[in-house]
Amino acid sequence: MDATAAPVVAASNTTPERAGLAGFRPSARPEVFEAALAAQLLRRMTRLEPVERAEPLPFMEPLLAFATATPQAVARTLRPERRSQSLVQRVMAQRQQEVRGSVCGDPAIQGERVGFVPGRISACGIDDAARVRSVDGIALTQQPMIDCRTAKAFKQWVNRGVKPAIGSRGGGVARLRVAAHYACRTRNNQPGAKVSEHGKGRAIDISGIILRDGSEITVLQGWNTARDGQALRQMHGRACGIFGTVLGPESDRFHQDHFHFDTARHRNGSYCR
Repeated sequence: MDATAAPVVAASNTTPERAGLAGFRPSARPEVFEAALAAQLLRRMTRLEPVERAEPLPFMEPLLAFATATPQAVARTLRPERRSQSLVQRVMAQRQQEVRGSVCGDPAIQGERVGFVPGRISACGIDDAARVRSVDGIALTQQPMIDCRTAKAFKQWVNRGVKPAIGSRGGGVARLRVAAHYACRTRNNQPGAKVSEHGKGRAIDISGIILRDGSEITVLQGWNTARDGQALRQMHGRACGIFGTVLGPESDRFHQDHFHFDTARHRNGSYCR
């Protein structure tokens, strides 16, 4: 046999077509090789124990050289940095403070538990009242006395209605202006009317939104303006479903300057005007 003849493919199941293509198989791509090295580096790094030394260990020097040379390596290790003890203590103290100041079993609702509040007439009063000073980081201009169901609904409205409607305008929401809360009175203070939900601790009235830059959006002055009307209408609309009753400037003459929210239950669902 001629020594210069092409070698014969030994595999019995290799067809002549496959044998002809065998010489055209591509070599390993560099990026695949680098990715394998990067994966190996990551596996080794995740097995390392924290060390209290700045200089690299001897076996890490070639790996660090690889990380410097290849564009596929990350600039820093994926392992999170250890938090300082002072930071941990500060965060834990803040959380404990939030728990101590929370009411209604929710750290996001800060205030003071009041408990049973008797009414001067039988239809008034609150079984388990709380004075709320802030909701999810938003302060209130006065501390409304309401029941926990109303406080939790109010928190939902702040997160779903107020914050999205304001966004980053004026630096975001700083405070909410409370116009009314618990008061043993009739609806709209009208003689002979039924006792208001305010008299049961189930209602809260909001007349304005104070922004972090000091500016204020009021229901009275902003409802029919191009600048504030859209945001106020969005807040009003988002309250429907969260509260049982939602009243605003277009409901009647008694609500021209504020939103009325209460958690009364109606047979046909929420009443929103």
